[in-house]
Amino acid sequence: MNGGSDPGAGGREAATARFEVPGMDCASCANKVEAALDRVEGVSDRDTAPATGRVTVTYDAGSVSVPDLVDAVGGAGYEVTETGPEADAEGGGGHSGSVWRSPRAVKTWIGAVVLGVGLLLEFLVTGSNVQVGSVLGSELHLADALFVLAVAVSGQAILRGGYYSARHLQLDIDFLMSVAILGALLASVGFGEALYFEAATLAVLFSLAELLERYSMDRARDSLRELMDLSPEEATVKRDGTEATVPVDAVSSGDVVVVRPGGKIPADGQVVGGDSAVNQSPITGESVPVDKTTGDDVYAGTLVENGYLEVRVTAAATDTTLSRIVGLVEDAQADTTDREQFVERFSAYYTPAVVAFAIVVTLSTPFVFGVTWPTALVYGLTLLVLACPCAFVISTPVSVVSGITSAAKNGVLIKGGTHLEAMGAVDTVAFDKTGTLTTGELAVTDVIGVNGNSEEDVLRCARGLEARSEHPVGEAIVAAAGDAGIAESAAPDVDRFESLTGKGVRGRLDDTPHVAGKPGLFEELGFDLSHVHAATDGGTVTTTSRQLCERNDCVDLLAGIVPELQSEGKTVVLVGRAGHGPAGRRTQSGDTDTEIEGVIAVADEVRPGAARAVARLRDVGVSRTVMLTGDNERTARAVASEVGVDGFRAELLPDEKVAAIDDLVNGRDGGGGVAMVGDGINDAPALATATVGIAMGAAGTDTALETADIALLADDLSKLPYLYELAGDATRVIRQNVWASLGVKALLAVGVPFGYVPIWLAVLAGDAGMTVGVTANAMRLSRLRPERE
Repeated sequence: MNGGSDPGAGGREAATARFEVPGMDCASCANKVEAALDRVEGVSDRDTAPATGRVTVTYDAGSVSVPDLVDAVGGAGYEVTETGPEADAEGGGGHSGSVWRSPRAVKTWIGAVVLGVGLLLEFLVTGSNVQVGSVLGSELHLADALFVLAVAVSGQAILRGGYYSARHLQLDIDFLMSVAILGALLASVGFGEALYFEAATLAVLFSLAELLERYSMDRARDSLRELMDLSPEEATVKRDGTEATVPVDAVSSGDVVVVRPGGKIPADGQVVGGDSAVNQSPITGESVPVDKTTGDDVYAGTLVENGYLEVRVTAAATDTTLSRIVGLVEDAQADTTDREQFVERFSAYYTPAVVAFAIVVTLSTPFVFGVTWPTALVYGLTLLVLACPCAFVISTPVSVVSGITSAAKNGVLIKGGTHLEAMGAVDTVAFDKTGTLTTGELAVTDVIGVNGNSEEDVLRCARGLEARSEHPVGEAIVAAAGDAGIAESAAPDVDRFESLTGKGVRGRLDDTPHVAGKPGLFEELGFDLSHVHAATDGGTVTTTSRQLCERNDCVDLLAGIVPELQSEGKTVVLVGRAGHGPAGRRTQSGDTDTEIEGVIAVADEVRPGAARAVARLRDVGVSRTVMLTGDNERTARAVASEVGVDGFRAELLPDEKVAAIDDLVNGRDGGGGVAMVGDGINDAPALATATVGIAMGAAGTDTALETADIALLADDLSKLPYLYELAGDATRVIRQNVWASLGVKALLAVGVPFGYVPIWLAVLAGDAGMTVGVTANAMRLSRLRPERE
């Protein structure tokens, strides 16, 4: 859009402009626009997107203006309907009215009526088909004159496009159709056999075909418009105790907006007053409204259902989650897939080959099949109609657009057609555990004091260490300490804090070294876990939720308490004092330098629907599911068994997760396409290593939106089977479109020299019919929906 400008090299001022060019709906159209812009001095870059009808131009604002760029696009034969930011506000795509009431449509209808009258005179009311003149000695009857008039009315846009194509040396459909129409008119004079009817049929039917193609592309573009139209145009802002209605663009970060029942939230923000159920389905795809109250985050474009909310805006209208999603979807549509690149390369050879075939047929059929020269010329003109692979070229991008926009409306953001295709080829899905298969909302379930320490002692020490940790387990421990009445002020002083990645934390509490973390960390540090003195009560070891047998007043943690807790799917954290001397050395007071103080168990609930999602993935064709986690093996086994994955790998550090994904991708532990599902932040390296990286719960999370290949905007695993099914269907649709469009054209081309394919059939079936067919087939992807819980 307009507005972005930066001083470039040599003092040049670089600016960017975005144009809506709805008539640019195929690759040849885009090539013509690009060629026109390349001839403008000062244009440094241009990006055309036929699927969305948009052109983005980077230029030197000191040497060229926006009107100059609009004139250049117009010089290529295409109308610019919107420029700059207002294009986004209108929803894009130049959607200014029905294509069937456009000026070109009106001319097409007039031309069709004139053609119809000419047909009546030519074949039914022959007595009224009088001679009205002659051209170079050839008789011109009334029907012929009407046919010429039909060409003049309906063929204006075609001939103008052909002229621009010739200027830019583009061998495209406009040029080929112009040659065919003019060739038929000239042959009517040169051969003495009237081909006016063929010329009029080409002009009217091809113009109708262009309208059908425009209509079909508009339907595909409507999906993106629906996303863009979610944001309201106005907002009610509360300022100085009064309410004022202002344009959404005038809302700034920090403003408080008021949203009443049935209203749309105008910008991302945080609720500061009121409560209501909010329908977030336009953003996250969640089928059930989410209750929002003070402190909760809300997103622009979501609907307040039955309450009143006051929202403090945290992002301007141009930087909301919705605007980022729309921008990423637009960028995704510009992504060129491998199959699309193949189609473009193939089409570069296809058109010249068919044109050459048309010339050979025209020159050879009078001798081979004994037809007349006018008939041979008609055969050649028919092949020219079939020479432009419009439906073939558009078959892939229109399918990608349909698939990506359909996914976005269902809460799945796909960052490009390459990722859509790659997801369709995945045969292994790897899951992170915490926050993916589980809710990620950890809670302390057991606290066991040992060696004379109480539960309160254990929590106090653990809180002191974990207060500086950003790990979810540490946050759960801090929360449990707070619930137990251990205030932050009561926690010991902490210094020399150190986080041991994937293992735990350590630091000095009141000048005494302490450590908290996995049992394996304590073994590395030399703690004796087999002789732990336990508090006793009548011969048993008393804990918060269990009773464990005591052996000579000692407990072997690794043989008893730890494995029992882990077998229940819980993560075990040990807390201990880490002295300076050798393990087990006693001080004068009789204490050891290293001593276990307690055991804390933390549990994370399996996410509702996780088992169903894994089963559905298997149903829709995924060969294998794997869970990768840094948690211990017993906990991993318990969760893996509950959700039903085919395998798991436990106790993985971040770099080991990357290695595990690499093994899966390269065949050492599976092979084939691998999708990795994680939170998009902690799992970023593993997501990047996988064939497809999928981030969960990415709405409102910039990092996840930017780094993942695919983002599930809500924490909803049911979207995974939908995503896999959509990607597989998209791959099949693309394949069907490519081969059907190519096959029909080839079949028609082969039939032309034998007289089986009239020129009108080539236009309707080979051009309009296939364009509408591939578009309709692609739009089937929009009907696929995620399974609802």
